[in-house]
Amino acid sequence: MPFNPQTPGDVEQMLATIGASKVDDLFDEIPKDLRIESLAGIPDALNEMDIGKLMSARAAQDGTPLNFIGAGAYEHHIPSAVWALTTRGEFYSAYTPYQAEASQGTLQLIYEYQTMITSLTGMDVSNASLYDGGSAVGESALMAIRAHRRSKSQRILVPTTVNPFYRKAAVSTVGNQGVKLEEVPCPKGSLSIADLEKYADEDVTALVIQQPNFFGVLEDVDALTDWAHAHNMLVIASVNPTSLGILKPPGEWGTKGADIACGDCQPLGVPLSSGGPYAGFLTTKMENVRQMPGRIVGRTVDMDGKQGFALTLQAREQHIRRGKATSNICTNQGLLVTAATIYLSLMGPEGLARVANACHARTNELLAALARVKGVKVAFDRPRFHEAVVQLDRPVAPVIADLARKGIVGGFDLSNDYPELGNALLVCATETRTREDIQKYADALAETLKAAVRAA
Repeated sequence: MPFNPQTPGDVEQMLATIGASKVDDLFDEIPKDLRIESLAGIPDALNEMDIGKLMSARAAQDGTPLNFIGAGAYEHHIPSAVWALTTRGEFYSAYTPYQAEASQGTLQLIYEYQTMITSLTGMDVSNASLYDGGSAVGESALMAIRAHRRSKSQRILVPTTVNPFYRKAAVSTVGNQGVKLEEVPCPKGSLSIADLEKYADEDVTALVIQQPNFFGVLEDVDALTDWAHAHNMLVIASVNPTSLGILKPPGEWGTKGADIACGDCQPLGVPLSSGGPYAGFLTTKMENVRQMPGRIVGRTVDMDGKQGFALTLQAREQHIRRGKATSNICTNQGLLVTAATIYLSLMGPEGLARVANACHARTNELLAALARVKGVKVAFDRPRFHEAVVQLDRPVAPVIADLARKGIVGGFDLSNDYPELGNALLVCATETRTREDIQKYADALAETLKAAVRAA
């Protein structure tokens, strides 16, 4: 944000305007016995030059490794304009536009975001945002229960191919509300009708389908969606927004489309930032709109016929009685939504498709290179997007540690969440990886595996 210095004269004038004699008067409501004169243990303040050096040194400790890990958060190129605009003071300090007459810019941005997200997912309506992709799955489960009144079970089928972090977040969101999240084993790396047949005659509220799934595999979404609808289940789609540049949107899955679609905005101009913050998106069909948590911004005209924007639907705890709210923990991740909106507007449909195609191509090149390394085998011979599972001939953790020492983030160790896969490693390549990067990774992995054999 811009640095706006104030002279002593400026401060004196501002205090006089509000009727205060000194700055301490602004805090006179705090009892004196609660105030402290100094902060013991806090070092002396640094000047601008020294704090710049300190922060640069701390940042350098992270290094600049080659990144081949995804698992729900992805390294994409972010055009410089995205955060140059996002960090302008008008956006940077804005949060929730409660007063429409004073927040037209923020409201318009959210409206544009909702428009683009619904276009991307092929759904009718989007909320302002949620915390992240995991909480979006949990909120979608609660929304499905409210929307599907013919189902009394409050059972949600969640295949094991859904991101395990999403599954854990969803349990945290709904676990104490009587909702049953039932895991469906998928031993072949993707969800099949055969995996679901035992639920055919049972009361199940909804089925979650992740596309691409956690292993990067593309699910047969048309068949799965139609099967779920034929057995009186709603369909919750959890999707990677980048993949929708080239894949069928959830609104077009099967005969009738998914009922709810959600995901994480992180791939849309949001940096990795050591795990967050991110933003979740949630979209649905119009008939479910009043079951959607959060806020919806609408476009209208005023008495003079001029275009304006307003909060059209606000079914959350800050606006109605807590017990009647659709959610008590949903939020508008305004800053991240701003970045995602600017990113999408800059990329457009063609740009997003180019990014998606480049990710797919780089991942195929990565798998081809790794498959040539002795001791590496590609798992799940199925169509994929930009992640895939490889199996090693030895435990994964020491291999990842050795690659890290060589400046390479080698992937996500699946052995803790999926021990049945053995020594399995989830790898990812986005458009940021070059052929030289991929070859460097393959050479480093080959060297690490050879060294392990010699040591043995």
